[in-house]
Amino acid sequence: MKNIVLIGMPGAGKSTVGVILAKVMGMNFIDSDLLIQKKEGMLLKDIIEKKGLQGYIDIENEVNRAINADNTVIATGGSVIYCREAMEYFRNTANIVYIRLSYETISKRLGNIKQRGVVLREGQTLYDLYRERTPLYEKYAHYTIDGEGLGIEEVMEKIRILFA
Repeated sequence: MKNIVLIGMPGAGKSTVGVILAKVMGMNFIDSDLLIQKKEGMLLKDIIEKKGLQGYIDIENEVNRAINADNTVIATGGSVIYCREAMEYFRNTANIVYIRLSYETISKRLGNIKQRGVVLREGQTLYDLYRERTPLYEKYAHYTIDGEGLGIEEVMEKIRILFA
C-alpha cells in the first residue's frame, strides 16, 4: 500500500489520528516532527530558536524528503508545506490527506503555540498563519477531510474509508 501522508495545521490531530489509522489499517507510523527532533537532538522550538525559521524549514525539508518507508502513515509538521522538495516527493510516492479544520477550532485547540514549535514569523498571528497555509494544504492534498466537529475516531474513519 502507498504511504498516507497527513498534512494540516498544528492542532488538526495529524499525529493522534495517524497512530490510530496505522493500527486500524495494519500500517507503520512515522511522526516526522519526532524524526526532526531526533536528528537535531533538541525540541522543535529550540531548533527554531537556534537556527531560525528558514534553518528549521531546511531541516524539515531534508528529513521529510529522506523518509524511505512503505505501507506507512506519516504525520508531518504543519510547516511541511513550505518544503517544496519534500512535498513533491510525497506527491509522487504517497497519498496526501489534508485534515481541514476551521480557524476557530485550531485556535481553541492550540495552547501556547511557541511551546509546540510552530513556525511563526515575527509579528505573524495564528490567523495570518492559517490564511497563508490553507491554500498550500489545498494545493498539495490528494484528498481533503473536513474534521470540523468530529472526534479523532471519526476523522480516522473518514480517512480509512478512502483507502479501504
